[in-house]
Amino acid sequence: MTAVRRLAAALCCAAVLMPGLAGCEQALPARGFVPRYEKPVEGDLDAARFLKQRKLAETVAADLNAYVAVPYRVTVLARSCTGEGTGYDPEKLRIELCYDDLAEDRELFEDADHRPADEPLAEVVRETLYHEAGHALVDALDLPVRGDDRAEEDAADRFAQLMLLRGHPEGEQTLLTAARAYDLAAAAGPAPDPTDEHAPDAARAESHRCAVYGAAPARHQDLATPARAACPTTWTQTRDAWLKDLAPLLRA
Repeated sequence: MTAVRRLAAALCCAAVLMPGLAGCEQALPARGFVPRYEKPVEGDLDAARFLKQRKLAETVAADLNAYVAVPYRVTVLARSCTGEGTGYDPEKLRIELCYDDLAEDRELFEDADHRPADEPLAEVVRETLYHEAGHALVDALDLPVRGDDRAEEDAADRFAQLMLLRGHPEGEQTLLTAARAYDLAAAAGPAPDPTDEHAPDAARAESHRCAVYGAAPARHQDLATPARAACPTTWTQTRDAWLKDLAPLLRA
């Protein structure tokens, strides 16, 4: 490698907060989930620093890439969204993780629990990234729920459940923490937004708790209620349906 190319490579490695640097884009993998970071606006510096220090996007991307082989690049882009909200953009083939959403989630936990919220915030980010990856896979596989906003959102929630309950050592707690975040959001704004394609926050919270209980009833007797009697069956259906859909992309 020439001295000029070595310098360019070093600049690319050092410039994770400055995508678009000449010559860096070509070095990105052509396939799979690829984390990237945009330089944050000043109000998002703490959230951007938190994401980088915890390597949350990198960890989730590595887990996804070890499990499925997406035939093209899906960028996982952390950026300042100025209120647009975290989501998956099928035209740009990228997940946009908004720094400002992290600040809102941290505030929810710290207002409720009066303690530093680093751990629950990290768990919520992980669940969020798996949810958005579910959208990317619905797109990649052209699943029947594509185009039905509510059905696709429910499917993305179930994909997050699959990824976190398939043996991840912290997956159960991550889903329960995400459920608590949905409960806190429901309490902060009890009237559901009629334009939101997601299920109401309280329903999403219960779906996650049902999955955790259904996947391991003996380990979660504290979650056992008459209303959750069908959760083991529901979890089996969730797992089997996603595994069938993912079959063309699953790694051996």
